[in-house]
Amino acid sequence: MPDCVISIENLSKRYVISHELRHDNLRDTLHHTARKLWRRFRWGTGFRTEEFWALRDVSFAVKQGDVLGIIGRNGAGKSTLLKILSRITEPTSGRVAIRGRVASLLEVGTGFHPELTGRDNIFLNGAILGMKRAEIRRKFDEIVAFAEVEKFLDTPVKHYSSGMYVRLAFAVAAHLEPEILIVDEVLAVGDAEFQKKCLGKMQSVATNEGRTVLFVSHNMDAIVQLCPAALLLQHGRLAYAGRTEDVISRYFQTTRGTGNYQAPPDKQHGILQVVTQVPNAQCADLVFKIKYTCVAPLKTPTLGVVIYSMKNAPLFGTNTLFDPWDTAPRFASVNVVTVTFRNVPLWSGMYYASFWLSDGTTQVDAVPNAVTFELVNTRLPVNAPPAQDIGPIRVRGEWTSGL
Repeated sequence: MPDCVISIENLSKRYVISHELRHDNLRDTLHHTARKLWRRFRWGTGFRTEEFWALRDVSFAVKQGDVLGIIGRNGAGKSTLLKILSRITEPTSGRVAIRGRVASLLEVGTGFHPELTGRDNIFLNGAILGMKRAEIRRKFDEIVAFAEVEKFLDTPVKHYSSGMYVRLAFAVAAHLEPEILIVDEVLAVGDAEFQKKCLGKMQSVATNEGRTVLFVSHNMDAIVQLCPAALLLQHGRLAYAGRTEDVISRYFQTTRGTGNYQAPPDKQHGILQVVTQVPNAQCADLVFKIKYTCVAPLKTPTLGVVIYSMKNAPLFGTNTLFDPWDTAPRFASVNVVTVTFRNVPLWSGMYYASFWLSDGTTQVDAVPNAVTFELVNTRLPVNAPPAQDIGPIRVRGEWTSGL
């Protein structure tokens, strides 16, 4: 495609993991080397190694001006992909074609020399991006103002806090006019106000300047706010690509539980099982049956549940301190407790629930993201438009006309 700035075909990255001990002194190193040579001489092999594929046959393309979110669990291959795109590491196989200058912010301090001052590092990073000194000077004041490090501009960056490091690094990457901006989860180091400022800048870079942004984050609200499209990586493979909302929904379906929760066989106490009954045409109530047991009697057994949206935002919840139960069990035997939410105030969509068990204020067990369930709101008129753009909570409004 003529407007394609990133093209990836069958990209794979393999690492060889060696199961050898690391040694801190010369004696141990020589002893280990002698053992390795003896093993190879005697049995024809050294110490055991294994292959790990961080990426496997990943293919996609990004057009100029696209803002693409990349999500997935830890170890899914997100950071490896960005390192290859940033030319930090080479792929094992496959093809990567990039058209334009790339600015990357992958971890705190990327591209900075710790002994140089903030001022010097701005010019150093600009030079790495291929910019002339006059271009960097033209952007210098904007970078400093955005990073809010005026007082420390002539201080070596090795004395900066992690937050200051990130502010300056992002300001340099965003303002020195790269065609492609790659940002990893590193923004999580900054405070909430600065994160909001960065998201606004990335939106401006893409919308007003037509530059391409690749954004990796575990913050689903930030991904939804910034990225119209997203990719889902699982175990090094591209599992799904499409609209951000659809990709996030697929992500939670694969990483959360199903409509029911069953503890592992070796779990001896705590929350053992959750059975979910969701509203349908015959029932308007959301019901959870929770089975738990404890190795010792609980003096004040307390159960809690929180319902989350697929954007990882808590919507509502309760516990037996807020809503006391009539006959609280006080024994170590297995108990089954039911919590019912009448006329659930949610629109149709996917949601998930977390549960916890405590003895008063002492937590006994917690099962985050235990179950995922889908609600179908049956109280909407037949021809009602979708409610996806007005928030997940359903409230009734009283409308009147006239003066």
